[in-house]
Amino acid sequence: MLSKRFSLSSSRGNDALPLVRESLLLALFLLSSTVVVASETNQFLGAQSCASSSCHGGADTKSNQNLIWSQHDPHSKSFATLITARSERIAESLNITNAAKSSRCTVCHAPFATVPAELAATILDPAEGVSCESCHGMAKTWLRSHTRKDFAHADKVASGMRELRNLSDRANACVACHQNVDADLLTAGHPELIFELDGQSVSEHKHWQEQTNWSGAQAWFIGQLVAAREINFDAAKTQNPKQQERAAALNWLLSQTFEPLGPNLPAFRKFIFSSKTINYFESWNAIAKEAAEVKWTAKETRDCLVRLAQTSKDFRDAKLAQPVQARRAERLVLALDRLLLATKWKNQKASAELDNLFKLAQSLPDFDPAQFATKLDDFAQLISADTQPASH
Repeated sequence: MLSKRFSLSSSRGNDALPLVRESLLLALFLLSSTVVVASETNQFLGAQSCASSSCHGGADTKSNQNLIWSQHDPHSKSFATLITARSERIAESLNITNAAKSSRCTVCHAPFATVPAELAATILDPAEGVSCESCHGMAKTWLRSHTRKDFAHADKVASGMRELRNLSDRANACVACHQNVDADLLTAGHPELIFELDGQSVSEHKHWQEQTNWSGAQAWFIGQLVAAREINFDAAKTQNPKQQERAAALNWLLSQTFEPLGPNLPAFRKFIFSSKTINYFESWNAIAKEAAEVKWTAKETRDCLVRLAQTSKDFRDAKLAQPVQARRAERLVLALDRLLLATKWKNQKASAELDNLFKLAQSLPDFDPAQFATKLDDFAQLISADTQPASH
């Protein structure tokens, strides 16, 4: 069920991890480029530094991380996307001679292609795609020490490893290449992207074991907050009408979670949802950080699911343009999917109704707000009637 539904967002990027603007080089590299430990400047070492059988290239489950990444993770194939016929057509439309060598493309598809010489401790291979250090940070200052048994996670982070256990930090590591795509790239044929931390994490073939007991609903919420920060910032900067519609839709979705989630999030309680929301970059950031620290309960998941399922009246508002309604539905169905799964309740009828909602939301030009509202009412009725959690 996840793979079918998630085609609305994650599979849009299966053909290509996103191509984004030049400024995202900062997001990929500068966060870790200034780390200095024991007077040693941090540098990239390449995936091979992690791939020996005694490290992460072994066959057993404790050391097979590199094998899982290289064989199953789409990130390892992101460079190959740049030499496909589709990428060639996109590049031609943008007067790019070679997508595999253009920093506009490699910034997300092949980060090693644009690493400054002073940050490379060895010859780096762009064909690695999005590899170990793209997510975990430059490894020179922590590679040898991170296996020490006396090294706590905080020690590793202090040595230069990127913090990924915290959901807000994890979302920040991913969102730059999984949310915004420049308008000219979209016009040229690049797929539109929707960042959704929980669903995209679940659909990825994991090479790690979670060390914290966070809820999938919490991961969804934090991912949406970080996505809102990025999309609102971009909408304000570019004044692109379509991006503004997408930002408004996500703002609407998060505004619906204010009642069930706000009481436990002081930063959220202070937030004002309005047309001026696009200017509140720091507010989105503060709420995401705060949300990563709270203990998420089953009640919050349930209350949030019920609240979002009861938004049919907003799709009956004749004052709102159809494209705005379609964008709202696009975000809403993904939210309902993650929250329903997070409840761990077995409700086959509700799941079937959610499948219908996904179908109605998949075609933006053909979206029918009234029909969607009717089906949303059916889903909400099933959710409200279901009062007993599944046994485990």
